Amino acid sequence: MNSEQDTRLRIAAIDFLNPAPLMWDFEHPPRAAELARRYRIDRMLPSECAARLASGEADLGLIPIAALAANPSLRVLPGCTIASRNRVRSLLLVRRAAQPIQAIRSVAADTASRTTVTYARILFHKWGNPDVPFIPLAADLDRMLAQADAAIVIGDPALLALEEQANRFERTGEDLVYHDLAHEWVSLTGLPFVSAVWAAAPSSLLDERVAEDCIASRDHGLQNIDTLIAEWSARLPLPAETIHAYLTTNIHYILDEECQRGIRGFFHAAAEIGVLPRYDFHVTELLARASS
Repeated sequence: MNSEQDTRLRIAAIDFLNPAPLMWDFEHPPRAAELARRYRIDRMLPSECAARLASGEADLGLIPIAALAANPSLRVLPGCTIASRNRVRSLLLVRRAAQPIQAIRSVAADTASRTTVTYARILFHKWGNPDVPFIPLAADLDRMLAQADAAIVIGDPALLALEEQANRFERTGEDLVYHDLAHEWVSLTGLPFVSAVWAAAPSSLLDERVAEDCIASRDHGLQNIDTLIAEWSARLPLPAETIHAYLTTNIHYILDEECQRGIRGFFHAAAEIGVLPRYDFHVTELLARASS
């Protein structure tokens, strides 16, 4: 397709395991060919999705929710999210066991993350260590812990780090504690940990079909978990049962009222300690009516 004539909506998608059910129809028959005529998919890290929307290089993106506060004109689509109602496995704070959280002097923060780092700043504030500096680094746990007292790792690298913790201890002899940040947030607030939502640039020409396509893709993905497990077992060195639990138990994909309360709680807590500007979260009303 000639790029000068390409009128498809440009989608910035996350290149991790966790959105796999959301992307089902875009990647699998019978709907993939039809959707490819309306959407162009580019895959990238979560933080890059938000940057693409902000720069106008994408029309629709699966973006970290923290990016909404910096770009309040973005429109949040109804229906879909990446969230957790307890342990998520793929959002980790890793620290040395001998060093309590209150004594941590530096945190290496995965450059793929915006929202998780904001959650972590809120948690460190609650834990009595509000001024600890965060150092942006690529997701390499050994390198991160060589340069900081603790590390935040997200997505597939976090899943792999959790899977490899016994091997790492045998290799290094270093006793580490792996905090599941979603579990820490839920324990503290009673609210879900919400990572990402579909959002659209204010200038994008959307109709009700966009939200319907995203919701249908999610539903079909959740109906085909076994196929996703087979596909991703070939891509990641993780046991099939780990991928199954991750996609069916650890991740919650429905942007329900509970998750919307979680998002509002996140923005309230972030604004309260000054790490994000105040933001009035709401779902795009036109598309919400179309999907109801």
